Amino acid sequence: MLKLAIVFGTRPEAIKMAPLVKECRKVAAWDTRVIVTGQHREMVDQVLEIFDLKADYDLNIMSHGQTLNDISERTLRGMAGIFKEWRPDLVLVHGDTSTAFAAALASFHERIPVGHVEAGLRTPSVQNPFPEEANRRLIDVLASWYFAPTERAAQNLRGEGADPERIFVTGNTVIDALLSVVEEGYQFTTPELQRLDRERPVIVVTAHRRENWGQPLQGICRALLEISAQSDAQIVVAMHRNPNIQAIMKDLLGSDEKIILVDAPGYKEFANLLACSTLLLTDSGGLQEEAPALHKPVLVMREVTERPEALEAGTVKLVGSETDSIVSAVLELLRDDELYRRMSSAPNPYGDGTAAQRICEILQEKYK
Repeated sequence: MLKLAIVFGTRPEAIKMAPLVKECRKVAAWDTRVIVTGQHREMVDQVLEIFDLKADYDLNIMSHGQTLNDISERTLRGMAGIFKEWRPDLVLVHGDTSTAFAAALASFHERIPVGHVEAGLRTPSVQNPFPEEANRRLIDVLASWYFAPTERAAQNLRGEGADPERIFVTGNTVIDALLSVVEEGYQFTTPELQRLDRERPVIVVTAHRRENWGQPLQGICRALLEISAQSDAQIVVAMHRNPNIQAIMKDLLGSDEKIILVDAPGYKEFANLLACSTLLLTDSGGLQEEAPALHKPVLVMREVTERPEALEAGTVKLVGSETDSIVSAVLELLRDDELYRRMSSAPNPYGDGTAAQRICEILQEKYK
């Protein structure tokens, strides 16, 4: 019997790992257990509820004002405690979070093999995005199995010396999750979203990256005010729960009637908001994969992206965090029908919604 641990702690991880948990738990011969760190407490709990999942172990590490070192230390200690009670044969982690890196390191210390889901993504600088780029690279140093979402990601791994026999191109499990929750005719539960006029453009905005904290975030807010003044679009800002981010957004945007500020909705609510939107303006990583699956153009408020396939496919455009560049890019998309058609109809390079099934089948072959 394969003893398999699947670890996550943030909302994006939970979303992307949920389809894999469900697939692995279908294998009767496996002992598949979920370990939640609770790096994002309420947001992870929401995802577990949506996908009808329960954690076998919950480290509950989240604390007010937690630092990256706090997250790493508590995760390392918590994982060590679990391994004393139950020793898995394989630990699966996802992506680029502090939870994923600390869980991979704890497993490595115990000589437990690590499988990295969404392995191989890279930007030119280990500092950008911070700390995610370093986390992802370090996990790939420690991992034994690599589940790359694209061939480009697999090439990155081969170029760094990873064993080609342990690298598999699977697509991204986020597409599996997204397609399972989007519903035609979905009715929003958030009062502000219930009042959306579906006949007018809807711009969905998310901004939370550390490199955009402070002055860049203020510039993003000024851009939204300009876009509101120069178009009839409704702008829905899904605010991260970080109180410092919310304070800036509420202060600068709260008085504009065409800008709707909402706490980050639950996953199903947000997925269906994305489905009814016109375009996405974001500094997120995973949303660069999700929005194209719904044929929504993505403008990324960052200088670099670890997902160049989306740039090459034409579904994503980098616009940075400068006010003028954001305003120009958004208004161009709203006014240029041909540009909008090209971006919204470009093929999504991140898979067809069967990545979790592929990963599970690979593991069944390797752990007979």
